Amino acid sequence: MTTDLSTPLTALYVKIDDEIGGTRCLGRPPLLSNSELVCLAVAQALLGYHSEARWLRYANKHLIGMFPYLPQRPGYHKRLKAALPLLKRMIRELAMDSDFWTNTVWIADSTPVPCGMSGPTVQRSNMAGWAGYGYCASHSRFLLGSASSL
Repeated sequence: MTTDLSTPLTALYVKIDDEIGGTRCLGRPPLLSNSELVCLAVAQALLGYHSEARWLRYANKHLIGMFPYLPQRPGYHKRLKAALPLLKRMIRELAMDSDFWTNTVWIADSTPVPCGMSGPTVQRSNMAGWAGYGYCASHSRFLLGSASSL
């Protein structure tokens, strides 16, 4: 497996930059454009970095050639807070481009509800064949639920 992020991040940046357009702010242009900031934030979420400090350490080590300037943690946080409406708009735009936007099936992650505690009960259930039955280690019990979450 390769971990080359240049191609997907370039495509993400182009999509974001096309949607944002040439927004011009007064005064000196920022070292990190809004398109680059949103691209960094979306990449942070997609790669599963919950900590800004860890994300910026990773970006400074692996993405330094893709972004001409990466701010320090306080500056990154301040810019993200100020760009929240723009981030919301771009997340919606990216979601609308995905196949899940028009899909009639919704994927939900919820707390498992114990409703069939034994194998024979599960086989008699109306959910037999639709929902998986398995052991949930975090709840220390067998549960009826989606096969992927058990």
